[in-house]
Amino acid sequence: MNTQLFKDPVNLIITGVGGQGNVLSSQILGRLLIRRGFQVSIGETYGLSQRGGAVMSQIRLSARRAFGPMIPAGKADIVVGLEPLEVLRTLGTYGQPGIRVLTNTRPIVPINVLSGQAVYPEREKIDEALQDLARQVWWIPASETAINLGNPILANMVMLGALIGTEMLPLTADDFESLAGSQWDEKRAAANAQAVREGIALVGSSVKN
Repeated sequence: MNTQLFKDPVNLIITGVGGQGNVLSSQILGRLLIRRGFQVSIGETYGLSQRGGAVMSQIRLSARRAFGPMIPAGKADIVVGLEPLEVLRTLGTYGQPGIRVLTNTRPIVPINVLSGQAVYPEREKIDEALQDLARQVWWIPASETAINLGNPILANMVMLGALIGTEMLPLTADDFESLAGSQWDEKRAAANAQAVREGIALVGSSVKN
């Protein structure tokens, strides 16, 4: 496996809404990268997470030195989205022409849409905007995959697996399984490892440009 980064530092954002496991995903990813010998800084920003508000994790990794945890505007390299509209919002601030995007296919409709005060864009409109703004886009059916695995909360690990599957970062399923054994009990470690492997497999069949 190539252990070189495609640039240094790599600026990565994991975005979603409260309750999707965004923060856990960033913590696990950070630990995996530290085990690989990288310097990792993580910054978290929270909206009204108890009401489905935005949650964003900013992860900066380098083989050379530690960088500050906050990514400058227009400098993200990768965005992993647990919710598609949050991906689009994130690109508005942090996007740049070379950015790569992975997004869960399932939307979470916010309260203002449910109350009739706003309209959630159709997937086709979101995809059109993402294709215009990003170098590559992967749509990953993470929520559906997690449900099929018997636990919807595993969608965040499916997305983490998809990120590993792109080979943009020097990580493998074996790296994750090694960490999972020390992170969870045997049953939960196996469930999370399966979700990651499903995510890796999904990348090859997902829609991208």
